[in-house]
Amino acid sequence: MLSDVRTRLLQPGTSPLSPGSRAGLGAALVLLAIVSTLELADGRAANYVALMVAAPFLAAALASWRVVLGVGTVAALLGAGFALAERMMSLPAAVGVAGIVVGTGIAAAVASVRERQDKQIAELSKLAMVAQQAVLRPLGPRVGTLSVAGRYISSTARAEIGGDLYEAIDTPYGVRMIIGDVRGKGLEAVRLASIVLGSYRHVAYERADLRAVVADLDRAVARNVGDEDFVTAALVEERGGTLTIVNCGHPAPLLLRGGAVIPLEPPAPAPPLGFMPVVRPRVERLEPGDRLLLFTDGLGEARRDGEFFPTADRAWRLLGHGTVADGLASLETALKEWVHGRLDDDIALVLMEYTGTSSGMTAVVPSWEVGAAES
Repeated sequence: MLSDVRTRLLQPGTSPLSPGSRAGLGAALVLLAIVSTLELADGRAANYVALMVAAPFLAAALASWRVVLGVGTVAALLGAGFALAERMMSLPAAVGVAGIVVGTGIAAAVASVRERQDKQIAELSKLAMVAQQAVLRPLGPRVGTLSVAGRYISSTARAEIGGDLYEAIDTPYGVRMIIGDVRGKGLEAVRLASIVLGSYRHVAYERADLRAVVADLDRAVARNVGDEDFVTAALVEERGGTLTIVNCGHPAPLLLRGGAVIPLEPPAPAPPLGFMPVVRPRVERLEPGDRLLLFTDGLGEARRDGEFFPTADRAWRLLGHGTVADGLASLETALKEWVHGRLDDDIALVLMEYTGTSSGMTAVVPSWEVGAAES
């Protein structure tokens, strides 16, 4: 029974007016009230009837075609009333009433076309969101022995989407993570991001050396991009408390330890994927309680009045409390407050916490040493 009532309430034509329809209706009624006031103040001559034709067009900018027809009907009735109130209906008044009727039909047609376009845009936005969610799988709350959380912050609520990517998987070589940023936006960027992640999810299990993973990803990118396209990326491996990072033109991860924030810059710069990067690993020994923030360059570019968001200065206060998911939520809130809700680029964030190895786990060497030993 309740489902039948809900279905009837949601049927077309019976649901409450949308905010846009309410705004369009309100603006049109205000205009009609102003014109009617002018007519009443001017006496019995219908001098302003023709101005009422603007009401349905004003409603058409925001409201549905049904609302436009309603506004046009009210405008035509008011115009006819003022025209008939004259001692003898003048030709300009009659033409004005006819213009309202014709204008209402045109405005309703315009509103109908706009509604169809809005529905198409809404469907495209929904499809784009589904495509991106299919590419970026949820992370955490635990991957292997690590606490991990991921977050994607879109720069716009519309259909425009970016190619930011991340993943964290538990492999025979430890927990491996990637964060990357495809040059460009839109579905083409999402397509390339899906290629990178699909390749990564395969080779991360197969290659003992992170440098071999980078080489495989570089070939995958090179086969699917143009001469000016590329993907920046940082790859991270945690194995037995040893952290190994390789960086391909990506912002350096931030290590949070005991109140300090340490950028983990690579030993030598390397170009992005697609430009045959030759990477040198950076190796760190983790301590229990250490947290690592991976992010895309949208975070570094977030600014207000020309002043960039102070990520390094505020990272510990924002990210060092609660769970890793709590930390990312605090960072997003502070970031949006800083830029007043206006971001220039999408942002991908991954935060992981190292809690220490279990008592039965033996220390192991990082992947680049394993790869060297096997070669």
